[in-house]
Amino acid sequence: MALGELKSALPDYAKDLKLNLGSVIGNNNTLSQQQLWGTVLACAIASRSPHVLRELEPEAKANLTPEAYTAAKSAAAIMAMNNVFYRTRHLLSDPEYGTLRAGLRMNVIGNPGVDKTDFELWSLAVSAINGCGQCLDSHEQVLRKTGVDRETIQEAFKVASVIQAVGTTLDAEATLA
Repeated sequence: MALGELKSALPDYAKDLKLNLGSVIGNNNTLSQQQLWGTVLACAIASRSPHVLRELEPEAKANLTPEAYTAAKSAAAIMAMNNVFYRTRHLLSDPEYGTLRAGLRMNVIGNPGVDKTDFELWSLAVSAINGCGQCLDSHEQVLRKTGVDRETIQEAFKVASVIQAVGTTLDAEATLA
C-alpha cells in the first residue's frame, strides 16, 4: 500500500508526520472519497516531491473516476499558475496591478468536469501549499457560500500540510543520503 510505503520511508524524527499521514488519509471521515483522493492527488502534485507523487498517485487513481482524476490534476495545474500570478499581484505595493486584466485562460475553473465544490476544495488545498492568500480567501468564500463547513475546509488544508511536510522531509532525506 502506498500509504504504508510513505510512512515507513519517513525517518524516526518525523514520527508525528507518520501519525498525521495515517490520520488525514487513512482515517479521514470528514471528506468524501472523491474529495479526499482528489485533494491527495492535487497536493501530491503541488508538493513537487517525486517520491510522494509516485507513491500516492496509483491509489488516488484507483479511488477516483477518470473525470475526477483529470480534474484533480487540472486543479494542481491551474493553481500552479494562479497562485504565482495572484500572490505576486497581491504582494506588489502598487495596487494598480489589481485593476489590470489578468489575461490568463482559466476555463477549467468554470467547467472542471466534476462537482465544482470538489474542484474548489482541491484548488484551496493546492493554494495552501503554494501560499497564495488571495486564492485561499477566494476559494474559501466560494466553498462557504455553497454550504461547506469550516471543518471540511480545514480538513482539506490539513491534508495539504501533511503531504507537503512528508514531501519536504523525504526529499531532504534523499538529498542528505
